[in-house]
Amino acid sequence: MATSPGKYADFEGLRERAVALRRQGYSLRRIRDELKIFNNDILQRLVKGEPPPEWTKRPRAKDDLRAKARQLRLQGWTYDQIEAELGCSRSSVSLWVRDLPKPERRRTREEASAIAKRGWEAKLQIREEERQRTKQAATQEIGELTDRELFMTGVALYWAEGGKDKPYARRENVIFVNSDPGMIKVYHAWLDLLGIERERLRYSVMIHETADVAAAEHYWAELVGADRSAFYKTTLKKHNPKTVRKNTGDSYRGCLAVRVLRGADLYRRIEGWWYGIVGAAHRTDLQNRT
Repeated sequence: MATSPGKYADFEGLRERAVALRRQGYSLRRIRDELKIFNNDILQRLVKGEPPPEWTKRPRAKDDLRAKARQLRLQGWTYDQIEAELGCSRSSVSLWVRDLPKPERRRTREEASAIAKRGWEAKLQIREEERQRTKQAATQEIGELTDRELFMTGVALYWAEGGKDKPYARRENVIFVNSDPGMIKVYHAWLDLLGIERERLRYSVMIHETADVAAAEHYWAELVGADRSAFYKTTLKKHNPKTVRKNTGDSYRGCLAVRVLRGADLYRRIEGWWYGIVGAAHRTDLQNRT
């Protein structure tokens, strides 16, 4: 909007009126309308040096957060605690309170570590309880095994963990090796189901030479209920000083090998049973490798 040059000739007079209105609490918009000053540059010059009234100041949204952050810092709160409490960024917290003294550590490092350890142990306990509940529920789902279920289980068990014939080395031996007592028990039950006499079974312990060999031999003999005369000489694994062993302690008993004497015919049947399972699972006729 064009204005007449003579309109602002009495600039000082206009300024006195503008300052007076400003001190009465007028906003720039009201001063403009009152004095008919529609040039913003001149309007700003007329009130230059006069602070705006409080009611015209735009409130700063973070002022309350800043005040609260400073209050919490003076109470000894950490940056992380203030950030979580107020829901603001760490950079804002740092900007607001960095001039304040750093709070003294309320706990020693050892105390803080002990508290953290107790919290972690509590979480582990909860996880372990959940783990055990899941295992117990799964155990109940199995119930009683039929002879056919045990038979199928034993075939798969042997083919996963037992010794197998090779085209370039026809041995057809039935040898099962495992360190899990449960696996040995199931395998024994399977052999009983097949009618394999215990007199045809021979055992041997395989264990690290630094372990308690005698205790391991006694343990396996008790587990399978066999006389020591059914055991071959224990195989000892030489200790490598460069290796850090984790299978140590009272629970380490090595592995037990269970051999069926005169087992060639049994081996052939096991292999045939296995490929029968494979074929049935895929509903196709798979060529037997033998």
